[in-house]
Amino acid sequence: MTESASPAASGLALACPIDSLGLLEFDGADVRTFLQGQLSSDVEALAPGSGQWSSYNSAKGRVLANFWLWRADEGERHYALAAGDLAAAMQKRLAMFVLRAKVSIANRTPEVAMLGIVGPGARRALEAAFGRAPAAGHVAQYAALPATVVALPDGRFVAFAAATNAPALREALAPHTASGVGSDWDRHSVAAGVPWITAATSDQFVAQMINWDAIGGVSFSKGCYPGQEIVARTRYLGRLKERLFAFHVETLPPPAGARLWSPAFPDQPCGTVVAAAAATGGGADLLAVVQLAAVGAPGLALGAAGGAPLALQPLPYPVPESTAPPRARP
Repeated sequence: MTESASPAASGLALACPIDSLGLLEFDGADVRTFLQGQLSSDVEALAPGSGQWSSYNSAKGRVLANFWLWRADEGERHYALAAGDLAAAMQKRLAMFVLRAKVSIANRTPEVAMLGIVGPGARRALEAAFGRAPAAGHVAQYAALPATVVALPDGRFVAFAAATNAPALREALAPHTASGVGSDWDRHSVAAGVPWITAATSDQFVAQMINWDAIGGVSFSKGCYPGQEIVARTRYLGRLKERLFAFHVETLPPPAGARLWSPAFPDQPCGTVVAAAAATGGGADLLAVVQLAAVGAPGLALGAAGGAPLALQPLPYPVPESTAPPRARP
């Protein structure tokens, strides 16, 4: 991704207000069994205080929402970070399938304030502010505030507290961070290659199309969940024709849902923007699900045929080959 001098690039962490994410809370004696049967990841494998990427899919295998899901240190309570504009809809939809299970689902988004802590100095800043920082993929509770910090696997942190405690959270971090804005969080999310599915892109992509298999958001060894047959078929029959790629474009950041065009597909768009953010050196960096045949062809553009040209950028993780594995001989 394009970079230039910034507080985060120079080693100082940024504390960025986040208003794009929502928080769901799951509790009850049957919560793990319930989530195991609804989400794409292996919820039963979660140890207390640890998390995983996950998704909730339609029966046709399309991602309705994706999450960072974690299990609390004690008890059966689980939490999920999701796109804020989908949190209420996901709470309502999942609640329809609770039936007689001992599970409660609450949308805590209106009750909390969130800060993203990003940049090479993010861990040092949290250690200076709170005495410790959670390991990657884990969560830490700070009873003195109180506040919670989630460590995403890619080096980003999400700190949140009750809205009434937000000033105390900001005050604790202020001596050790520079003030960021929401677009800083967006930029680091795009750089991580991890898209949040929003209302604009919900129910459009199979999990592998957003590289959810590449970052551990899909278990291929667990039992059934909505869309599981489609997700498995995509893996084992090698029918994946689209993948998530990173690009740079010399325009303002396009909205999620904006279309990509290529001479290889002259009569229809060949891709969809999932996330975008202003690049520090100008222009925008973005993540888009694109037809594989278009990525290798010249002329890929944003918005229209012959529009702003897109420059392919590397992703920070390896992506599985989109071909079927060799079949075993009988």
